Formats: sequence, C-alpha cells, structure tokens
Amino acid sequence: MSDVSTTTLIMIRIFDVSTERVFNAWLNPEMMRKWFFTLEGTNKITQNNPQVGGTWEIVDHREGKDYRAIGEYLEIDPPKKIVFTFKMPQFSELEDTIIVELKELKQGCEMTFKQVIHVPHEKNWSESDIEKALVEWHDSTEHGWNLMFMGLKE
Repeated sequence: MSDVSTTTLIMIRIFDVSTERVFNAWLNPEMMRKWFFTLEGTNKITQNNPQVGGTWEIVDHREGKDYRAIGEYLEIDPPKKIVFTFKMPQFSELEDTIIVELKELKQGCEMTFKQVIHVPHEKNWSESDIEKALVEWHDSTEHGWNLMFMGLKE
C-alpha cells in the first residue's frame, strides 16, 4: 500500500472580464499579492518568473507565522492555460499539480480550476482513515480556493 493518495478538486468560475485579465491575475506579481495565497496586508514576499521552468513564491504572514507556498510552471499558453506545481514545504514535500483553463464567453470568461491533491498517510491508517482524509483535504482545499477566488473576482 502506498503512503500517499490523491484526490482531484475541480472548480468552475465565471468572471465578467476578459480571459486576458484573469490570466494576468494568475501571473502578475502585483495582482497575485492581492489574492493568491495571501492578501496585500499580510503579504511579505511575492516573486514570480512566469515561464515554463520558472518558479513562483508567496510568503504570507498570519497569526504570527509565515506561510510559504512555492511552485514551478510546467505549461503557459496565454491566455488559455496555466499548469504549475504547488507545495508548502513547512507542511510537506509533496507537490500538487494545478491546471487553470480559461475560455472566452460572449460576456467575460469561464475558468476551470483543477488541483491534483496529494494526501500523505499516517502510520497504521486503515482504508476508511484514508478515505476520510481524502474528503477532508478535498473539502478544506476547496474552502481555501473559494476564499481566494472571491479575492480574484475583486
């Protein structure tokens, strides 16, 4: 039995702006610091090199602690698709994959967000423990993205 399982989160959002504007919000550091794993008031670091093989980093300061998120760009197809890795080293060395696809609508655009979430197992977990953990990780990740996507919409 593996010591890691995966679950996939898929979310779809409609925005009243062009695909280019939403695409830019994912890659432009000035925009990222307003919503992407951080807020302007709590952001300490936003670094981004938006090219295939380039990396990104966000450090957010909350409740007296720094939270660091990092990743690497795997695919960038303006203004339609971004694929990148996501990791928070202070919690795990496991790396998730995130795919953002944008489709132009008559008015605005549709964003399809997909995250392959890696869930580490604890020692002596049963199959039901694993299933419960997968649901909890999926739901808590979805909750976090819901909050971030409200910021993205702004």
